[in-house]
Amino acid sequence: MQKTAAVLAVVVMVLAGINYVNAAENSGLLQIEGSTTVGPIADAFAEVFKTKYQNATFTVKKTGSGDGAAALIDGRCDIATMSRFMKAEEIKKAVDKDIFPTIHAVAMDGVAIIVHPSNPVGELTRQQIHDIYVGKITNWKELGGADMPIVPITRDSSSGTFEVFNEKIMNKDKMAANVETVNANPQAQARVKSTEGAIAYVGLAFLEGCKALKIDGIVCTKGTVQQGIYPVSRPLFFFTNGFPEPGTIKFDFCTFHLTEKGQEIIEAKGFVPLTNY
Repeated sequence: MQKTAAVLAVVVMVLAGINYVNAAENSGLLQIEGSTTVGPIADAFAEVFKTKYQNATFTVKKTGSGDGAAALIDGRCDIATMSRFMKAEEIKKAVDKDIFPTIHAVAMDGVAIIVHPSNPVGELTRQQIHDIYVGKITNWKELGGADMPIVPITRDSSSGTFEVFNEKIMNKDKMAANVETVNANPQAQARVKSTEGAIAYVGLAFLEGCKALKIDGIVCTKGTVQQGIYPVSRPLFFFTNGFPEPGTIKFDFCTFHLTEKGQEIIEAKGFVPLTNY
């Protein structure tokens, strides 16, 4: 009888310890920083988790994938949101600081080419888009549109969206001096909505109020991205320092995209879930 009581006491102590650890790990601050493309997913996940974990605080900063990588490397965030893979030099910097970037692919996205809704042009080739951004094509009449100067808009170099566009459309060629730079997807979207001659590139979630052009005959939609036929597609990521401990908020947050609710949110935000229920 005494032996049984002792065993039960040990079990109670172990369970109490586990509950104490979980309570500690499921409170405090979860800092998320990086991509403006992945930002809407992180924001929506955080809103769900604020209700689920009322003792925790969530912050989401959206300044670019490069900033997210730097924040993770410097220990300034728990989760880096990125619309591109980490560069080799970023990984090296991280490892040199005993940070070990671990990848969590959360969704798929397409980089859409957008213009003002009044623009009659409906399709461009990758070469034509390239030539606009290097300054070879400067007027919409050269592409079958109105006699109107083209106003090309790009993202800053810390953007993952810029990295994808630079690689898949620009072939890393230098952009012309007249190309305007904005800091986020919403800014590019707003510039196109207010400027008849503008052209920009944004993630799938930022098409409202703009016209998405076909690229090489294929329009950017969830379906064409999911099928793998849209030419400018990319995965979206969370990066953490090592794999999060199961049972913690960070683990739940980084695996939430695998749940039915998480995938509903991803689809509602205009992206493509990695798994379909």
